[in-house]
Amino acid sequence: MFGTSGVRGPVGETVTADLALSIGRAVATDGAETVLVGRDARETGRFLADAVAAGLAECGADVIDLGRVATPTLARSIDRLGADAGVVVTASHNPAPDNGLKLWTPSGQAFDTERRERISDLIRTDAYAFADWDASGGRQRDSTATAAHEDALIAAADADPIADLEVVVDIGNGVGGVTADALGELGADVTTLNAQPDGSFPGRPSEPTAETLTALCGQVKSGDADLGIAHDGDADRMLAVDETGTFVPKDVLLALFARRAVEDAGGGQVAVPVDTSRCVDDAVAAAGGEVVHTKVGDVFVAEAAAEPGAVFGGEPSGAWIWPDETLCPDGPLAACRLAALAGSRGPLSELVEGVDTYPLARDNIDVGDKAAVMKRVAEGVRADFERVDTTDGVRVDTDDGWVLIRASGTQPLVRVTAEAGSEAAAERLRELAADRVTDATA
Repeated sequence: MFGTSGVRGPVGETVTADLALSIGRAVATDGAETVLVGRDARETGRFLADAVAAGLAECGADVIDLGRVATPTLARSIDRLGADAGVVVTASHNPAPDNGLKLWTPSGQAFDTERRERISDLIRTDAYAFADWDASGGRQRDSTATAAHEDALIAAADADPIADLEVVVDIGNGVGGVTADALGELGADVTTLNAQPDGSFPGRPSEPTAETLTALCGQVKSGDADLGIAHDGDADRMLAVDETGTFVPKDVLLALFARRAVEDAGGGQVAVPVDTSRCVDDAVAAAGGEVVHTKVGDVFVAEAAAEPGAVFGGEPSGAWIWPDETLCPDGPLAACRLAALAGSRGPLSELVEGVDTYPLARDNIDVGDKAAVMKRVAEGVRADFERVDTTDGVRVDTDDGWVLIRASGTQPLVRVTAEAGSEAAAERLRELAADRVTDATA
């Protein structure tokens, strides 16, 4: 039922009010007595949030309704408001017809695998603990969450290098307006794009990519801004544009954040998924830190970032975690940290140029039975190579570079990603891996 980012999919098909009701019942039955509920700008979030709240109250949990808020805003509010859990109704960067639900703990970390499985089991077995008629939960509104998040951002940021920066913030018609407000309070001259929350995402698709951020790139370049910031629909992601109007590659942005976190801490571990570029390993090692690889998904990165000695965790998708602040990917915090970095060590384009990158080669291969194919691939790779990592899929490190063979989480595909010191070497690794997958389908 749950993927690495909760439940997500088309409304009326994968995601229904009945499912939301069941999730609310299960979270309360699992022991949560007070639960925060919030949603992004999608109109379908209204009835889904009501359904979650009804299920929670039906099984005795009190509901604190935050209304329309960013995901990191809700995640940060759980502990502050003395709650036991939080439910965000959001499909994050997915298109407008989708919605979803993601579950959070007081630390700001998403429910881990074990707790997600408990919730799934309760739903499958209808094993809910309904409250007596006079012991059902109450529901109250709280309007302090966004202001409290803004205060936390201001406290966590270094205002001096941000003051007088010109920043363009593309909110993407989502709920990440707290970023623009916080940067403004820190002294930046802020221009916004797509600032009106609208779950149909009329300004651009919800997912910020090099292809969808052309308006932001143009605005930064023509307006002589120092940088551009972009969020997805619920603002757990943050991606950037440098002062020339050029999209900052995702792995490079991860390398910049990771290196600064290690430098500031005087060492430490950085958690990244197994498909992360070696440019991050290089940047972290040069700063005196160590990279720890996780499964793909910000849930798994957060679990590793929660371990002692971890100073940062990130995914090239745009999810950035500073465990000293919160274990939820916090796009607004990332925006403030990047602005401070550009203001103190920039311009951003020069920081980007200072990160050595490597050629990548990718392939998607149609398969019938993903699990069976991956099992055969893993057996053959273990027998033929020494440096094999099966944390998520099969990753092989060679003298030339690395290659990852991993089943798609949503499609009947096996994905191949190869990186090496030259395009020719990356292509050789891709071909080697693709041949392994093709042979395993026979």
